[in-house]
Amino acid sequence: MSHIVSLQTKLRDAAAITAACTRLGLPAPTQGTAKLYSGTATGLLVQLPDWNFPIVIDTQSGTVSMDNFGGRWGKQAEFDRFLQAYAVELTKTQARKKGYQVNETALQDGSIKLNIVEGAA
Repeated sequence: MSHIVSLQTKLRDAAAITAACTRLGLPAPTQGTAKLYSGTATGLLVQLPDWNFPIVIDTQSGTVSMDNFGGRWGKQAEFDRFLQAYAVELTKTQARKKGYQVNETALQDGSIKLNIVEGAA
């Protein structure tokens, strides 16, 4: 049986954030405080490609602080890729914890299909 799922994600899992960085070839996230254009933010710092400022993830609240100045200081597509990688890594980890087998397929449009089956092989 196949299901289509829409998600609204809060970034709370530090291991999935790290796995997303690894998946995308980004530097590992670091805990700290970053200066953004209009202030500072504290949390896990992730440097996206060609972004002037890091994104800052507060894993307690799940919120992300970022400043890409409407795409002038960083492409939204890079953030979207990071969110996708986080969602995939978190889903795979949670499914495997429950004993499910997970198969991943990259689709031509850039989306990722996860096939989750009961019982690990």
